[in-house]
Amino acid sequence: MLPPSEGNPRNTEGAFVTLKDGRILFAYSRFAGTSDHAAATIVGRFSADGGKTWTATDTPIVGNEGGMNVMSVSLLRLADGRIALFYLRKNSLGDCRPYLRYSTDEARTWSEPVLCITEPGYYVLNNDRVIQLRNGRLIAPVAQHSTKESDYGSRGKAMAYLSDDAGKTWRRSRTTLECPTASGAGFQEPGVVELKDGRVLMFIRTQLGSQYLSYSSDGGETWSEARASAIRSPLSPASIKRVPSTGDLLMVWNDHSTIDESFRAADSDGRRTGGKRTPLTVAVSRDEGATWTHAHDLLASPTGWYCYSAIHFVGNRVLLAFASGGDGLPGLSKMDLAYFDLDSLKAPAR
Repeated sequence: MLPPSEGNPRNTEGAFVTLKDGRILFAYSRFAGTSDHAAATIVGRFSADGGKTWTATDTPIVGNEGGMNVMSVSLLRLADGRIALFYLRKNSLGDCRPYLRYSTDEARTWSEPVLCITEPGYYVLNNDRVIQLRNGRLIAPVAQHSTKESDYGSRGKAMAYLSDDAGKTWRRSRTTLECPTASGAGFQEPGVVELKDGRVLMFIRTQLGSQYLSYSSDGGETWSEARASAIRSPLSPASIKRVPSTGDLLMVWNDHSTIDESFRAADSDGRRTGGKRTPLTVAVSRDEGATWTHAHDLLASPTGWYCYSAIHFVGNRVLLAFASGGDGLPGLSKMDLAYFDLDSLKAPAR
């Protein structure tokens, strides 16, 4: 665990990468306050035993180069062998955009930052979100939370930014996905995963009681209309990655399919407006996300708060990082690192 401490009340939103010497780097946001807008830096810890134990002190990676902070790390081993580090540089409520740095020496040093979105505005790229397709294209799924008329607003619009030159230049997808209802949250914190048939699945956080799904058949250029799924959840992000050893998809989210309706709030139109970010659930799909089975609740405290997961695979082991809180701590305060064997998902727990 990376618990809060004096002068460091929040540690959240991280990502993993395996280095060529076998060690694993976990990078995360170290905050000096509890707010999303508090000062923060990006630091790292290392594991030499597959994630069982970690170095005891932080290694600085990116200083607080933003007017507010830097946060929300994605780490990605590129096809050319370099490590890509994505993060948000937040300057103000009108300027929050993702940047990219590269390492050619296994995370010892990092290049100067590349701005991924040149258009001004407030864009959210969650942690552990950027993927590289089989054809080499990079996809960064983002939510835009600003308009020409205003700075930050809670209602988001989902889209993808694409790069065909390993991150040197980026362009926006031709499709922008907007929530079809008057939901105040709109579409937030999207994620993507490439399917076996070449399509790309986008999953989107909403306050409508489930994750919404959209598909692209052209590498993220255009997207189908986003529709409600059977993945019941509060206003909280999901994470989905492909298991290298089996080809299945693994999902981590707050499963509300078994939670009593009284546990959730609802607005005057009956739309679910949130709910607590508990339990923390994992499940697998063997049909490319059409159905999810073998669900296990890893943590299920009624007052728990579990979100912003990062998923990584080391042999038969799943490494999982997630922001946690509740049970006497603020909702976003500490980072938990955990691992389990894939074999433990062979039989359903419920």
